[in-house]
Amino acid sequence: MKDQAGSGNGPGATAPQRLSTRETAERLGVKPETVYAYVSRGQLSSSRAPGGRGSTFDAAEVDALARRTGRRTPSPAAGDLAFRTGITLIEDNAYYFRGVDAVELARRYAYEEVAEWLWTGELRPGVRFTAPDETLAAARRAVGALPAHSGTTDRLRVAVVASSTADPLRFDLSPEAVLAAARSLVPTLVGALPPATDASSTAGTAEAPEASDAGLARQLWPKLTPRPADEPSIAALDTALALLIDHDLAASTLAARVAASARAHPYAVVSAGLGVLEGQLHGAASGLAHRMLTEVLERGSAVPVVADHLRTGRRVPGLGHRLYTAEDPRARALFALLAQVPQAAAALAAARDVVATTARHTPLHANVDLALAVLSVSCGMSAEAGETVFAVSRTAGWIAHALEEYGERPLRMRPSGQYAGPRPPQPLPAATGEPPR
Repeated sequence: MKDQAGSGNGPGATAPQRLSTRETAERLGVKPETVYAYVSRGQLSSSRAPGGRGSTFDAAEVDALARRTGRRTPSPAAGDLAFRTGITLIEDNAYYFRGVDAVELARRYAYEEVAEWLWTGELRPGVRFTAPDETLAAARRAVGALPAHSGTTDRLRVAVVASSTADPLRFDLSPEAVLAAARSLVPTLVGALPPATDASSTAGTAEAPEASDAGLARQLWPKLTPRPADEPSIAALDTALALLIDHDLAASTLAARVAASARAHPYAVVSAGLGVLEGQLHGAASGLAHRMLTEVLERGSAVPVVADHLRTGRRVPGLGHRLYTAEDPRARALFALLAQVPQAAAALAAARDVVATTARHTPLHANVDLALAVLSVSCGMSAEAGETVFAVSRTAGWIAHALEEYGERPLRMRPSGQYAGPRPPQPLPAATGEPPR
């Protein structure tokens, strides 16, 4: 990194103004982690602060970067929309479901049990979700009609629509009806997915009957990988599902709440969430981390892989989170479980190598996408497996927010646009190819 501390200073010249990391972040309107990302990409230079604690930045260089990026004022920490919710709290590098430590819930209870807690505030040990035969058959027919190259999110969206058409009570927004729909929709989504062997073979694609008492993680496993399930891996998958159920107002959750505010039925709410989840900045992150870990394992070291990312201006996937200054608690919990899975040792070591290598330039910690990538790489899953886990899990969170939003004043989320177009009155436009009159 280039040190700007004394450049251009002559005897009696005024030293350039130096900014702390926090001041730089505020001036750019970004998080402190993003400031260090700018440094790693060569867009900003830094020098050690007196005493060796932290870094300082040239104010003129920071202002120039602000002009290039168009970010001159801080972004609100909670976003432009903020409203009361009793579902998830994130603070002090931890998160809580209805006031209870979410990581502890995920460690001790199955996905379905945590979902019930999120929906109702009641813990129901041993609860299982069941897909109605008619609904599941409709969803499988719809998914089966898609092209072979269709992605998981495509299949899930189609399965939601098919499930909706099979439910004549979908417009009943009473809590009892919404909960009934949720308890059948989640297992229907899993049951509608083809087995993982379909990706490499057209033989043996018939769906095997699933035990009615099998937990959702065990039902999902064969849709993610053709490898036989072992208990440590199932435990890791189940915990991942429970950890990912909700994370406050992420982009997909906000979309789900907007749909619920318009009194869309729960299937439409989930469709809204899935639509946003498919964005490359939301649901695709774990797939990028999967491909990166695969490359690290192939090349034997994270150094050249991380260097390639930084050289081409790409962020290193699976690192950093705007809501946590330390390691993502979801990643920490999953890493601990994956350490008990023998076949995960190599991928886990590769993930640690990525974190350590990147830390030489940017102090970013692992997030849950990196942990999902360790799971998918070590268990023979595809790159999009993490997105599948995320989507299935977060369905329960979207339903929780819909239940909460149905109790609020309808259509309350109506922001006003800040018009930046030409001021009226403007002349009528001429049609293309029409001679002027």
